[in-house]
Amino acid sequence: MEDTTNIKDLLKVLQKRWSLVLFLTLAAGIISSIISFYVLTPVYQASTQILVNQKKPEDQPVSATDLQTNVQLINTYSEIIKSPVILEKVIKRLDLSQSPEQLEHQITINSQENSQVFSLTVTSTSAASAARIANTLSQTFQDEIPKIMNANNVSILSKAILSEHNTPVKPNPLTNIVIAMFIGLIAGMGIAFLLEYFNNTIKKEQDIEDLIGLPVLGSISKISPKQQDKLKKSLGSKQTGSESLESQIQK
Repeated sequence: MEDTTNIKDLLKVLQKRWSLVLFLTLAAGIISSIISFYVLTPVYQASTQILVNQKKPEDQPVSATDLQTNVQLINTYSEIIKSPVILEKVIKRLDLSQSPEQLEHQITINSQENSQVFSLTVTSTSAASAARIANTLSQTFQDEIPKIMNANNVSILSKAILSEHNTPVKPNPLTNIVIAMFIGLIAGMGIAFLLEYFNNTIKKEQDIEDLIGLPVLGSISKISPKQQDKLKKSLGSKQTGSESLESQIQK
């Protein structure tokens, strides 16, 4: 029974301060939408796929050892492709303004277990720039790997393609707005409960009963100025009527 009462009290608090909760929820959503659409810079990405496979004569089959060696090489190639040796050449070819360290932060290498294919993903504030860097980086890596590793086992499976409708990978306005409104809702509920907790004013008879634990036997209502005027007129008419009645009795 006590738990039910507490839940009812909490619901009463939310019902009492619903406008505050609603305001904070909507305000958080509006602020998040403004930041997502007008403040944050869109980020695009482009990807290429690279195959690691040592070329063999047609009459010589590929053994399991060769496949395992190619898979293990992917970890090494992932480090080489982000090394200054490769990145400096890409920067020079594209006449980029960033340093090799800055360009490295734009590059992500993903590979699946026991697969000879890995993907190279580049992020940039421009979709065209992301595709251009990804393709140039893949081509430069393919050109330089025979000199570095003395092996010709890298092929580009797919290049980054720039489409007419490129969608930024971040920010995601819808996700940001939903998260912001949820945070605003929680914040509004928390502030509503805090305001109610620190509010010690007595506004109704039930507050007195809860405070002293005794029933209220009576109350004095507040009379507005209009009600006071009506009451005075009513009392005045009654007093006039009683005086006239007394005068008639005396006669």
